[in-house]
Amino acid sequence: MAQAYRAGPGPSRSKRPPSLRYSCWSVAASTLPPMALPPADELVRTISRDGSVLVRALVATQLVREAAQRHGAFPTAAAALGRALMGAVLIAAEGKDEETVQLQFRGDGPLRSITVIADAQGHVRGFAGDPTAHPPPREGKLDVAGALGRGVLAVVRYHPAWREPYTGVVPLVSGEIAKDLAHYLRESEQKPSAVALGVYLGTTGEVEAAGGFLVQALPKADDETLARLERAVHSIGPPSQLIRTGLRADDLIDRLLEGVGAGERHRTHPAFLCRCDRDRVRQAVVLLGRNELQEIARSGEELEVRCEFCASRYRIPADEVGGLVPDA
Repeated sequence: MAQAYRAGPGPSRSKRPPSLRYSCWSVAASTLPPMALPPADELVRTISRDGSVLVRALVATQLVREAAQRHGAFPTAAAALGRALMGAVLIAAEGKDEETVQLQFRGDGPLRSITVIADAQGHVRGFAGDPTAHPPPREGKLDVAGALGRGVLAVVRYHPAWREPYTGVVPLVSGEIAKDLAHYLRESEQKPSAVALGVYLGTTGEVEAAGGFLVQALPKADDETLARLERAVHSIGPPSQLIRTGLRADDLIDRLLEGVGAGERHRTHPAFLCRCDRDRVRQAVVLLGRNELQEIARSGEELEVRCEFCASRYRIPADEVGGLVPDA
């Protein structure tokens, strides 16, 4: 999948649907007891013992913190970007090797957009259109929905072996990320799901805890199992606050599948990982075109290119830019 780079606007100079619901939290003030030692980032996948329910639970505190720091994200933008990154990891976890999932939220709010790409190994990267977006809190919570606004969610599943990627587009139903992902899974992929995503920010604005889960009812799920799952999803509480107290991904699964039982568990260690490097940057710079490359080379100015996904900066001397000018 194509990688985007920029310095400014582009490379330049300077069965029946079960009743499962979503949950999404971002807490902006430390109103809880002191934070416990945070668990390590981990994604745990399992299927219930009777094979009727699929569950993925995620702890991603370090991942979300790194993304927020890289992009200099303000609290609301950090919460929104964190939710999207975690949502992509949860959805991409079912893919095969080399398969990726891209989520793009596009809205009319000050955040404008969020773009994230994840693979089946738990590697993810992403950015927000305006990482400084931070509208006033709403009812004591960060207003992620207000920051994103009304718009659409576009999902692209891609594998090098496929003739073409699969693309699905749905309207944003809340702008809170988790509910929008659950809506997409139900409407575009016919996978009734409950999605919960949470980011806890301390009084200094730093990410103290982040995590979530995805629960999917499989075709053989009966009414009793569905009712039990719905009660568990509604009663478990904000995952970020649970993680902040020391709970692990395994603990979230135990609570969600209490009374149902979990089968074999599979583990991955998610991480913020970008594929950019100097060679890819040079390829992107060539797209500036012959005339602009020649102008940069004559000016003697150094060209700085910034990767949108990870905010890494690359500096290319003018003489090296001259060497990239394509032959006439």
